[in-house]
Amino acid sequence: MRRFVSERINRLLLSSCSIHSSKPTASSSSHPFFSPSAAAMSSSSAPPADVTVESINPKVVKCEYAVRGEIVSIAQRLQQELQTKPGSHPFDEILYCNIGNPQSLSQQPVTFFREVLALCDHPAILDRDQTHALFSSDSIARAWEILDQIPGRATGAYSHSQGIKGLRDAIAAGIAARDGYPSNPDDIFLTDGASPAVHMMMQLLLRSEKDGILCPMPQYPLYSASIALHGGSLVPYYLDEATGWGLETSELKKQLEDAQTKGISVRALVVINPGNPTGQVLAEENQRAIVEFCKEEGLVLLADEVYQENIYAEDKNFHSFKKIARSMEYGEKDLALVSFQSVSKGYYGECGKRGGYMEVTGFSPEVREQIYKVASVNLCSNISGQILASLVMNPPKVGDESYESYMAEKDGILQSLARRAKALEDAFNSLEGVTCNKAEGAMYLFPRLDIPQKAIEAAKAANVAPDAFYARRLLNATGIVVVPGSGFGQVPATWHIRCTILPQEEKIPAIISRFKAFHEAFMEEFRA
Repeated sequence: MRRFVSERINRLLLSSCSIHSSKPTASSSSHPFFSPSAAAMSSSSAPPADVTVESINPKVVKCEYAVRGEIVSIAQRLQQELQTKPGSHPFDEILYCNIGNPQSLSQQPVTFFREVLALCDHPAILDRDQTHALFSSDSIARAWEILDQIPGRATGAYSHSQGIKGLRDAIAAGIAARDGYPSNPDDIFLTDGASPAVHMMMQLLLRSEKDGILCPMPQYPLYSASIALHGGSLVPYYLDEATGWGLETSELKKQLEDAQTKGISVRALVVINPGNPTGQVLAEENQRAIVEFCKEEGLVLLADEVYQENIYAEDKNFHSFKKIARSMEYGEKDLALVSFQSVSKGYYGECGKRGGYMEVTGFSPEVREQIYKVASVNLCSNISGQILASLVMNPPKVGDESYESYMAEKDGILQSLARRAKALEDAFNSLEGVTCNKAEGAMYLFPRLDIPQKAIEAAKAANVAPDAFYARRLLNATGIVVVPGSGFGQVPATWHIRCTILPQEEKIPAIISRFKAFHEAFMEEFRA
């Protein structure tokens, strides 16, 4: 202890001498903080920093994220114009169908989840008589249980870098109940939504542009953006639109071998189930083939399962890839698997709370230590998101006071989403030159557009992709915001748009009507 204090004092004295010395050393005079004339130099003669698009990190420039791209920027400008100049456009509101952000489109949060969060954030009210009149008994009990697990019983405190142990215990129990196979809380890393977890895994796996990740096309652009930011190579595999966006292992093998001939070492396979932007739900036998492929090729399986609650097809069910692997008697030593979950999707739609987790299995203790180190750099994920992740995986059960109202809210949201998906799917398929696969799950439709040649030429003249040209025209005519399929990747010379099913159900008929009128006029304008 004395040695530490002595060394600390010596460092402070040396620092003071460096700052106040009238004869700075060569090393100190080169640093502005140690130069007595630095302020004068910076204010009078020092040139401004040369920061341009050409001089910043090229990985950042290469990165693209279509769901918040140019179309959305135009929409935000139009929205401001509608506020300052009402009647300035042929529509009175912007209808955002571009991003899975349910509560921004008036979906109400689940009562039980918000009651527990409120009580955890303000525990002083837990002992008040009025609280028992305003909150359900099980939300009060759950809040006490959670607070007992938080350092200092304060949601404003840092937690363990992996997340609060008790909450990880609850999530592991929820996973085990869902899958029928045990889950280890030490395998759970709580994160600020699924996106940071994806970035962590890309950071871990990608060493250079010679490392590749197999990604579906179309794909959620988080993956292409993350691969670009971390300096790797995206290795695309194409989903089969003709078979309802099927995933064929023969296509995986073909793309893997093609990458290898180019000198790319493929490290992992991304699977999004249910699909984004495509909305398909994988069959169990298909998942088994994917697990077998990863096992044979020595690939990490990155399973994006954030839409696991969003299943609309009566003949489809969600099965986690971990459940599939364990049912095939593959243990942790047989397959490296990372599963991503988020509180932003499902029936809860708590995007702004930024909660999620990844379950990491099949990695050596040494590699797990490195993952923990990366998590520690960020200190911890936010506590409200951690709490929500535990609630999502452990909602009210039969016999709890909140159970019936909770189930009514959950079923109401999911049934409404199913109706909206069907209405939009039927509407798209009724339009000339548009085909749309069924939305079996997730929150999106990805219709294919047969864009007339004249429109393709007009898009080329405007220096934009044909589906971006279509989406711009749609926005300016109707106020409907969709994302061009070119932002997700697609088979060359095919064109799509991604449209969410999230606008309020009562607004769906108006969206369909506006879309139909626009599309008919567009096709007529550019007809050969």
